[in-house]
Amino acid sequence: MTLKPNPFSHIDLYVTSFEKTLPFYEKLLPQLGFTNRYDSPKWKVFATQGELPSAAYFAITEDKAHQPNKNLVGFWAENQEEVNQIAALVKEAGGTVTAGPGLFPISPTYYSVYFEDPCGNGYEFLHRTN
Repeated sequence: MTLKPNPFSHIDLYVTSFEKTLPFYEKLLPQLGFTNRYDSPKWKVFATQGELPSAAYFAITEDKAHQPNKNLVGFWAENQEEVNQIAALVKEAGGTVTAGPGLFPISPTYYSVYFEDPCGNGYEFLHRTN
């Protein structure tokens, strides 16, 4: 079996309320490269460039009983300034920064921001050189 350079396909994400969370994702995900939309009544899909099914995507659906947990989705940043920009955007869009932005003791260059969407789903946006 040959591994692909980036084996990521998609994330099926559950939120408690489209009304509460879609404005957040409509601001955040395009900044992370998920610029194409493919929506249906049940799923709101934010995809990277390219055609489905080969494009990476976030598929968001509503489940009023959803309970966030300790799972975390991480994204790469080009540099520390981009981490700072995403941290500001998260606050502006209604998310919660839970730690950072700043250096973390994972490595000497590990610069990150940890945050949650309005429903409590966890994310990290990070830059590191080692």
